[in-house]
Formats: sequence, C-alpha cells, structure tokens
Amino acid sequence: MSPPIDLYLAIDCGGTKTAAVLCTPSGTILARALGGGSNFSSLGLDAFLKRIGEVMSSALTTALQSSVVIVLPVDPVTRVDATGASMPPYNLRAAWLGVSGVDSSSATSLLLPHVSALLSVPVERLIITNDTHLLAAPLRILPDVRTAVAVVAGTGSIVTSFRQGAADAPPEAVARVGGWGWILGDEGGGFDVGRTAVCALLTQQDMESTGSAVAHGPLREKLLKKFGVSDVMNLLGVVYAPDSSSPLPREARVSSLCPLVFEAAFEDGDPLAVQVVRDCAHKLAMQITAVLLHPSAQEVRTPFKLIL
Repeated sequence: MSPPIDLYLAIDCGGTKTAAVLCTPSGTILARALGGGSNFSSLGLDAFLKRIGEVMSSALTTALQSSVVIVLPVDPVTRVDATGASMPPYNLRAAWLGVSGVDSSSATSLLLPHVSALLSVPVERLIITNDTHLLAAPLRILPDVRTAVAVVAGTGSIVTSFRQGAADAPPEAVARVGGWGWILGDEGGGFDVGRTAVCALLTQQDMESTGSAVAHGPLREKLLKKFGVSDVMNLLGVVYAPDSSSPLPREARVSSLCPLVFEAAFEDGDPLAVQVVRDCAHKLAMQITAVLLHPSAQEVRTPFKLIL
C-alpha cells in the first residue's frame, strides 16, 4: 500500500459558516470544505466537535479522491475500513483552528484535548485561537511586515492587533476590542446591521405615530416581506419570538437581514439603508481606532505599511 499523504489543515470557525482547507507540505491546496456555523460559545462542546468532524470529513474525502494515491474506502475521521481495520491513508501533520467564541485560555485548554483526539493531531502540533488570529497569518510570509490589525466583521465582529511572534509560533496578539457576542456587543457585524435596520424602521414608526412625515423605502418593504408581516410593529413579535417557535434562533433571524440591508443600500439606494450601513461601518472604524490608539499598539502604528 502507498505511504500516507502528509497534510496540513486550517479551519475558520465562524458564526454562520465553517471553512476548512487542506494542503500539502509545499502549500498546494488539495481540498476545501464548507459547513454550518461553529461558534464555540453558541454551540457548546459536543455540537462544536460534531461540526468540525463533518467539515473535516468532507475536506478529507475530496483530498483523498483527488490524490494520485489509491486507498480503500475509509471513514476520513476514524480512518478504518469496512472490516474495522485501521488504515492511515493520510498523515495530518498539524492543524490550526481559528474559532469564534474562543476568547480565553480556559476555552482553549478545554478544546485542545478533544480536538486533538478528533483529528489525531498531537496537542503540541495543534493551534486553537480566536478566528482573528487566522487573518494575521500573512505576518509569517511577508518579511517587511511585522505588525497587523485584523478585523472580523461577519455574523459578529472583533478587532485585534498583532505583532510577529517567535519563528515557531503564531503571531502574538497585542490589543483587542469587541468580540463580546450578539447580546453584549458585536457592533458592525451582520447581527448589528440587522438590529440597526430594525431599530431604524421602528424609529420611523414612532415618528409617524407622533405626526411626523416619513418616507418609506425599499428597506422597509424587504424586511416586512422577509418576515411575512405587513406592519413594522409586528417585527417586534418576530424578533422576540422564542427559539422554540421559529425555524431560526433569534441571532440568525436578525443577522439574516444583513444581505437585504446591503441590497437596499447598494442596489436600491435607499437612504435609510445607506445610513444603517454607514452607522455600522462607523462602529467598526471606532473599534479599529481604539486598537491603534492603545499605548501597547505604538509598534503597530509606526510604520503602517499595509491595509488589506
């Protein structure tokens, strides 16, 4: 039998989707895979591990099928054939998981042994960080760039500054702002865009009730249609409905509005939608400013070489 393939794995575990990539030691990408959200704080340990296993299996199946190495049918995660015999068609050399909702050393310590067992990767060759750390990875390959500011504005939001760390370690976090989750923060993320849009429509409704003239635009029409209601005040019932009575949890209900807000702003030119996007972008800008003005970020500010 041919020797196992050496592989390296990176997984971006976001609130809405999980993205995995497998590559060879030379950096050639063999496979990518997508799955549902894997925010650790929202899912909990068991559901998180299940999601990682699913995405890993999908990526491995693609990688092994596209490889010139011929192997017998095998379960990509447990790596046993139909008879139960152990088979190592691949050798996962190292893995890096950037996980939304991992915000403390205790969370990392909790995950490490479980993910190590799931992926069959020794703990010393496994990196688990917050998802912003993945964005700082170019510090390892750009010789003239030693500091960076990474901004994640997906379902949630977080801003972190980094400096180049030791040669055998990921970039070192310097300062961080945000990343508190949808109840306490995440300003400028997808949930916040949806929440700000609903609040803008409710404010318009309040103004109308006091006799003020208000112009209705595409944003109002899109959000009412999305939730199948005819009155803005009915949005309150939709947003606050218990998770058990809706196909989507509250967070997903509100964050799913973000594409509609962008559509109303950038395609329809709705002034209210434009203002919502502008307000949320301003929140992100203020978070970035806070990171850059922090005393510990002096080395990040000067020289400022690259914005990506």
